[in-house]
Amino acid sequence: MKIAAYIRDGVPRVGQVSADMKSVQDFDIPALVAGRGALAIVETQARGENLPKLLAPVALSSVKLKAPMPQPRRNIFCVGKNYFAHAREFAGSGFDSSAKAGGDIPEVPIYFTKVPECVVGPTDFIEIPLGVSEAIDYEVELAVVIGKGGKGIKAADAMQHVWGYTIINDVTARDWQQRHLQWHLGKSFDSFCPMGPWLVSADECDGANIQVRCYVNGELRQDASTADLIFSIPKLIETLSAGITLYPGDIIATGTPVGVGIGFKPPKYLKHGDVVRQEIDGIGFIENPVRNSSIR
Repeated sequence: MKIAAYIRDGVPRVGQVSADMKSVQDFDIPALVAGRGALAIVETQARGENLPKLLAPVALSSVKLKAPMPQPRRNIFCVGKNYFAHAREFAGSGFDSSAKAGGDIPEVPIYFTKVPECVVGPTDFIEIPLGVSEAIDYEVELAVVIGKGGKGIKAADAMQHVWGYTIINDVTARDWQQRHLQWHLGKSFDSFCPMGPWLVSADECDGANIQVRCYVNGELRQDASTADLIFSIPKLIETLSAGITLYPGDIIATGTPVGVGIGFKPPKYLKHGDVVRQEIDGIGFIENPVRNSSIR
């Protein structure tokens, strides 16, 4: 099942995307509820309730896709340095405040968060805040969506708690990430979390072994399999839930592979006019243009 959030006839809606991805059917729910996007559907299922009635299909091309969760219920949980090659790439970049001498590969998952308000849709602009930072980087990531909440979840049981997956671009201000010796600020600027194009249920997507790719202006920059994760999805859930209760709709971004902008010499930061396309097999793609913005 693919669940999308979108605008049709000026009204927020949430619906189920057809198998051929050419049409979508609204769930018969009030606009106020639909404004919460796929979160409303995930929570409905978590309560053990039947899905709302589906209305007549309309062409997918006739709607404006939003992030499947336009404003997540709380901060997005993100994992740093979770691919072997990227961990080495980042440790050698000079921007990694978490790096330890001789310890490029983390021994435990590194977690940080992004604020919900930085989420934008699958075709929305990534904003470069002029005068604040121009060292803006891209990171394609598979994001896990929790369907069944819990605490103290064991790795062996973790996949029973996964509703499905989506794509996240973990956009980052590298200079802020380095300067402030933590990652939250430089990861949470407005527009720094493009998401989409929809949620895909776990029965239709094997998050443990799918290919993730990122292109900038048509140039392939990142191309790796989630089979190369240092810490698997079950391990990430086990670690996070050990002391934090997870809730339906929580989002875990699993990390990015080698090929980010700071890995090049000189770095290839995003600039006005660039287009970033990110793809994950079994899910789809998001494509976001980049533009300068001034702080008012």
